[in-house]
Amino acid sequence: KPSQFTIYISISTTMVSAPLTSIAIIAAIAPLCSAFAPSNSLLPARSSSSLASYLDGLSGQQPNTAPAAANTESTGFCHVPLDYFAFDNLSSKGPRSSCDWGTPQDWSRKLADDGVFRGGTWYCTEGGWPSPNGKATTEVFYVLEGHGMLGDADGTKHFFGPGDMVIIPKGHTGRWDVHTPIHKLWAVNAHDNIEETGPAIRVQVDHYKDFAPHCLADTSANDPLYGNTGCVSSASNTFYNVGPTSVGVWTCEPGSFEVACGERQWVYVVEG
Repeated sequence: KPSQFTIYISISTTMVSAPLTSIAIIAAIAPLCSAFAPSNSLLPARSSSSLASYLDGLSGQQPNTAPAAANTESTGFCHVPLDYFAFDNLSSKGPRSSCDWGTPQDWSRKLADDGVFRGGTWYCTEGGWPSPNGKATTEVFYVLEGHGMLGDADGTKHFFGPGDMVIIPKGHTGRWDVHTPIHKLWAVNAHDNIEETGPAIRVQVDHYKDFAPHCLADTSANDPLYGNTGCVSSASNTFYNVGPTSVGVWTCEPGSFEVACGERQWVYVVEG
């Protein structure tokens, strides 16, 4: 089993001339399994809070509507454009039976799974439900659209929306509330032990504003992902580093460098 699992948001310091589908890419460094078969079920209309729609407006381009297949030829690396997780490509999981308000229904699609590392997407309509059983894995997700709340066992509430990154540690109990339909990209680490301590295991939300350049520190000589990026400048901010799971934001100037050390990673490319 891997000793470390790393999840990072990636932002280049120089925007390149490229279509939106190459700016927003999911990457998982892990052996692949077959993704769920696309469902023909109709999904609700997209929320007006969609981060993807916002990025579409900034680029002045329409997203590519052609669904893309995962690169399943590689045993160590896969990447797909964001269209891979488009609504029409998700599989319905049906309504949630444990809800205490609303009528939440789930859709999902998996990208990779080797038994320890998994990554994919999840969509859910409005509703709420308790989560009394300890979470079996540590989950990190990036919110593409929608708003919601995750509650801890002691009633502490953590609200999140488009562009936010949310960490649910292994062992967490509490509740879920989906206030507007949520579409998220998720990755989980199935490590052995509950690493968090305290009277309540807490969710952590890192907001989109925390990814700004002034929030990052120059880590070129001690890069959290690659050790040393040489003459290519890089900067980062690690938001969460507990046990075998590390989460943060990373940016790099254009250039190339040798990778002397590498850990299993899930990366969402915001730009570049």
